[in-house]
Amino acid sequence: MSSADKITVELAPAATNEVRILIGELDQELSAEYAPEQRHGLALDAIFAPDIRFFLARLNCAAVGCGGVAFFADFAEVKRMYVREAARGRGVSQPLLRRIEEEARDAGFATLRLETGARQTAALRFYQRAGFRVCPAFGAYATMAPQAIATSVFLQKRLPVE
Repeated sequence: MSSADKITVELAPAATNEVRILIGELDQELSAEYAPEQRHGLALDAIFAPDIRFFLARLNCAAVGCGGVAFFADFAEVKRMYVREAARGRGVSQPLLRRIEEEARDAGFATLRLETGARQTAALRFYQRAGFRVCPAFGAYATMAPQAIATSVFLQKRLPVE
């Protein structure tokens, strides 16, 4: 990231064209790596449900990343986090994840979880640096057929109380 780069993270209240394009890029990237039954991302229309907050990350005003948080009974889950390849390594992921964590904490959650793919090595490194640790399958994943989660890695993080 250059000192002139400006990163902002904003709530996306609806499926704008920017959101559609980013989710499309994410789906394309994941479909090249994983069979359909091993991809568990929310459909575009499901992202904007009442129990989900979804964010758009901008680098110098251009939409380059997205991610959300879904609220369940006893945990929050990171959903559809993605940063466009051209913007990776420029510091976009950190403020995006920080916003997701803040939203979960503000909603009263102490645990933030996520599911990612075993081949997403950069994402796994990023999440582990951010304090996430491997955990067992949770929520709906725990009841899925073993082949459906064969390439899944489950992570969780305790959110500090502020």
